[in-house]
Amino acid sequence: MTLENPWLDTGSHDLPVSEALAAFMRTGWQEAPPADPAPVPAAPWAARRRAALAARFPGERLVVPAGLPAVRSNDCDHPFRPHSAFSYLTGAGGPGEVLVIDRSGAATLFLHPRPARADTDEFYRDRRHGEFWTGGGPSLAEAEAAYGIACAPLSELPAALAGGAPSRVLRGVDPRVDRAVRKHLRRDADDEFAAYLAEMRLVKDEWEVAELRRAVDATVRGFEDVARALPAAMASPRGERYVEGVFGLLARLEGNATGYPSIVAAGSHACVLHWTRNDGPVREGDLLLLDAGVETDSLYTADVTRTLPASGRFSPVQRQVYELVYEAQQAAIATLKPGARFRDFHLAAMRVIAEGLHEWGVLKQTPERSLAPEEGLYRRYTLCSSGHMLGLDVHDCARARAETYLDGVLAAGNVLTVEPGLYFQPDDLTVPPEFRGIGVRIEDDLLITPDGPVLLSAALPRHPAEVESWLAGLT
Repeated sequence: MTLENPWLDTGSHDLPVSEALAAFMRTGWQEAPPADPAPVPAAPWAARRRAALAARFPGERLVVPAGLPAVRSNDCDHPFRPHSAFSYLTGAGGPGEVLVIDRSGAATLFLHPRPARADTDEFYRDRRHGEFWTGGGPSLAEAEAAYGIACAPLSELPAALAGGAPSRVLRGVDPRVDRAVRKHLRRDADDEFAAYLAEMRLVKDEWEVAELRRAVDATVRGFEDVARALPAAMASPRGERYVEGVFGLLARLEGNATGYPSIVAAGSHACVLHWTRNDGPVREGDLLLLDAGVETDSLYTADVTRTLPASGRFSPVQRQVYELVYEAQQAAIATLKPGARFRDFHLAAMRVIAEGLHEWGVLKQTPERSLAPEEGLYRRYTLCSSGHMLGLDVHDCARARAETYLDGVLAAGNVLTVEPGLYFQPDDLTVPPEFRGIGVRIEDDLLITPDGPVLLSAALPRHPAEVESWLAGLT
């Protein structure tokens, strides 16, 4: 089809910009007042991390991109979140930004600076970076003052990446960067770099621990808001969405957002480990499993789960299942200390679960046989592991090597979750009918210290009697 007026064929719903409008838009703007931005709180900590990274790979160029926006539909993007390694090393996080540490150890942050309005039409034409569209970013001088790092425009990045210097790149984050830097002569060099970037975050520094405390404290307040909203949620045909919205509002008010899609699972939906459709009702007598965490503005997230009786009190069979999970979590927490194997807390929880299932007659095998790796039949009812590292990512440090994480030992400064669960599918004929459709998970966030674990989420009750009392005081 050919338009009668090709001037209107712009590929956008916006009209073209005439020369007269362009000239008019460049004039008549009040001069911006001098800016003196305060350093971002993470800046001094990020500088130490960059120094440690440069020392680990001396004489090499290190490249860590923030990433690009993901398109949601047509010309709409998902909310942008920088790669966690980039945020950890800079405290910054605009789309397309790139950190380069040269062979001498000097770092430069390449970003899209806010230009003067007389120099370019970007401020009103560029939908991704223009001030009129997105509010714009800092000038180079403002960025340097805020992040405590030398900054340069992204237009200079190709020159910085040119040449044959030995380089390591966090690949798979920004395809433009991947294309610009040829791969290292050693094929595994970039994989080693990615692993080390994850391993750096296994032990949290003082600032990170404070941010995680903030995230957990806000999450506790979100759960309190949900408890107060339970009557309204039960009155709604999509009560799970109601709960999701209540928690999401708190997350946006007190932080950046939720740290991951909230799991709001009522009734048998709680048997779906990652139920995020959240489109069902919350009925009288249901258990409501809420797995949610507030992400701070610095992008550190909490990860907490509670399984709540929507009507305020557990039924006898609900309490029976809940108490077994509670005892499993207690056993897991008791193992946490520096030097303990990471997998020990999961194995301790699973022993309690297997013994309980055997006592109930659900598992015919002895607990010893069921727990043997070549058997593992208890996992039909508790499929996933009982916890993970926590930090900038909800499943933090995931690219760390097994010997430093999953097969490693705990150290002071680790922050992790402990989250055993039991999930009796509604159509599972191997369990008594009264258990079917019950799903229970209890998850808390813990800091490992030289003296043992600190329960960061202790303000949320865990014992069933305490949960019922807590609900009665809020609803």
